[in-house]
Amino acid sequence: MRILAFFAACLFTAGALAAPPGKPAPQSFLDKLLGQLKTVENAEDAKPLETQILAAFLNSGSPSIDLLMGRASAALTAGNKDVARHLYESVTSIAPHYAEGWHKRGLMQSEAGDDGAAMVSLQKAVELNPRHFAAMAELGEMLEDYGDKAGALKMYRRAIALDPQYEGLQRHIDGLSREVEGQGI
Repeated sequence: MRILAFFAACLFTAGALAAPPGKPAPQSFLDKLLGQLKTVENAEDAKPLETQILAAFLNSGSPSIDLLMGRASAALTAGNKDVARHLYESVTSIAPHYAEGWHKRGLMQSEAGDDGAAMVSLQKAVELNPRHFAAMAELGEMLEDYGDKAGALKMYRRAIALDPQYEGLQRHIDGLSREVEGQGI
């Protein structure tokens, strides 16, 4: 599943590119990266920018939360999904306004087969961070799988507006727009 592969890639690359723990990326830095992301011409050129943006989303502004997120990532790397899941749940309990905690929690819930909870967590991540194109795409994929084609199309369009090169989104949008909106004459 694309969600799990993307999640694994983020775990291994995000730490090296993020701002120092406890220091969230300045909005101007994110604005600049998101602006650059809209101008690249291919998915290959978009990948480093996507990675930097997703790494910036990891920084909570709280050394304690960043430590818990780091430990959850290490637990996942070590194959201890139960510990990681517990840590992500702790993060969302302690810092309910931290979008990336909800994003990671949603990915863990999806992997565990708890799709209903995963969709709620991913929706919360999108509400808290309306620029989180990865959470939007992942939520769109789940909505599409469950037959909410209009909801999926909406999420995909929001994600592609932020990241025009996001892998596979245009294909989903093209297919769903014909199904949801019909075909022009």
